Amino acid sequence: MGRLVARTLVELCITVGALIVLLTCYLLFWTNISADQAMAGEMDRLQQQWDQPELNVAPTPTATPSAPAGPAAAPSPTPTQVAYPPDHAFAVLYIPRFGPDWKKPIIEGTGETDLQKGIGHYTGTAEPGQVGNFALAGHRRTWGNPFNDFPLLRPGDRIYVDDGHFWYVYQLDRTPLRTLPTDIHVLDPVPPESGFTQPGAYLTLTTCDPAWGHSHRLIEWGHLVSTTPVSAGTPPGLSG
Repeated sequence: MGRLVARTLVELCITVGALIVLLTCYLLFWTNISADQAMAGEMDRLQQQWDQPELNVAPTPTATPSAPAGPAAAPSPTPTQVAYPPDHAFAVLYIPRFGPDWKKPIIEGTGETDLQKGIGHYTGTAEPGQVGNFALAGHRRTWGNPFNDFPLLRPGDRIYVDDGHFWYVYQLDRTPLRTLPTDIHVLDPVPPESGFTQPGAYLTLTTCDPAWGHSHRLIEWGHLVSTTPVSAGTPPGLSG
């Protein structure tokens, strides 16, 4: 009887161990492979759209570069929204701090499937370059690890967004802030803890903290410093 119990426990441990190994392989390898393929597909589809003028309607920039702080002001005006299809890429995000080749598609929406194929745009927040808060989310680990180096972001870092018509350049204004997932005010048009005190064209980046957990969020804010047509070429800070 004792041998039977011991053998059963051994077999159970082996089974559990095998499941743990499979889960680890899935999280560390398969999700990244799947995400890389999905992101490449979104980038190809986006480029094809940009190459077809009849399908690529240019948005109208409504914001001028905004100061990072200023005197208290009235609530920010509601940005003019551009109708982007949900679950599809509409722009490309570049963060040189994460490496010279780092670029990811920006997907409309922050659902589970959206974040599995790029950086998600919080629906209802401002669009690139517009007055308000252009807010994005990305995974820290798994599904391509796009924001794995999030803690490395520093004030003065430039963030670039290409929507096929314009280059929008944002400058970060602080080191990442650690907060709770319930702190939804980080997505406000003028986020209370951002240091901004008046309406402007702002950027919010969010990810999970710790890297393998969901108990907190890391938040980073920046403000728009320039908007230039794509036809004028790649911004110098990015091409250099």
